[in-house]
Amino acid sequence: MKYNKNILLICAITAVMLFSSCQKPGGNNPGSEYMPDMSHSIAYEANTYAYYYNNTWGSKDEYYESAQPRLPQKGTIARQGRNGANAGKASTYAYGNTEEERTRATNELINNPYPITDAGMKEVKELYDTYCGICHGEKGDGNGYLMRDGGAYPAQPANFLLPEFVSASNGRYYHAIMHGKNVMGSYSDKINEEERWNVIHYIRSLQAKELKLAYNQYENTLNSVDRPAGDMVVEAESHSHDHGHGEENHDHMHDANGHHDDHGHEATGHHDTGDHHEDDHDHGEDHKH
Repeated sequence: MKYNKNILLICAITAVMLFSSCQKPGGNNPGSEYMPDMSHSIAYEANTYAYYYNNTWGSKDEYYESAQPRLPQKGTIARQGRNGANAGKASTYAYGNTEEERTRATNELINNPYPITDAGMKEVKELYDTYCGICHGEKGDGNGYLMRDGGAYPAQPANFLLPEFVSASNGRYYHAIMHGKNVMGSYSDKINEEERWNVIHYIRSLQAKELKLAYNQYENTLNSVDRPAGDMVVEAESHSHDHGHGEENHDHMHDANGHHDDHGHEATGHHDTGDHHEDDHDHGEDHKH
């Protein structure tokens, strides 16, 4: 009999605890939580101070310190302001999203800061096909997937192979990538700075292919602006992997490219005439994939 009473007492206490721990909030009663960590995650939310009274994983000061902003991860792409007043404050691009700023960028951004490299264009081909080719076409002719197979699109994508776009400055392309154009949205948060400029190199290579001209690491007959890297990239790689023979490698660079003072000139793709030009041309053929 006494045993049964104990069982009933335990059940009654358990029931009271269960019901009291699961009170619903209402009026001035905030309710209660049986397992607060199921409602209040201990995961930190960026730039948010969410300390609560039942936190048992640290003091208020410790939680506040943990909630502070952190340095961005390597490879993070900065996003600039979305209007003229704030443009450039969070990135190196200082041209706003207006037609006046588009014209200014077109007139001022002439040189591509990155030299033409075969490896760079090979790597960026996938980015072009993913973000650009779907509209502008794999060949750059404006006949991408959205325009084929009976697809209805509100605006004809630009045909990069037209003379207007072949002669267009690099700034015209870069501004369109950063801010978009017409129904095309901005891709500034999709690809980083170097990738943007290499996408422009890739577009130039499509234009050169259509015109049966050269546009690669060793030769550019499309325009006089973009710089082929020449042997610069190859030399840099061999130098970094040959620490024990620095002087020998340095002499080899002199033998391959002429006088040391002319090395920078060689990197721009302007080769000397005569036998040295032929040697450079043959060497370029050997490096093509």
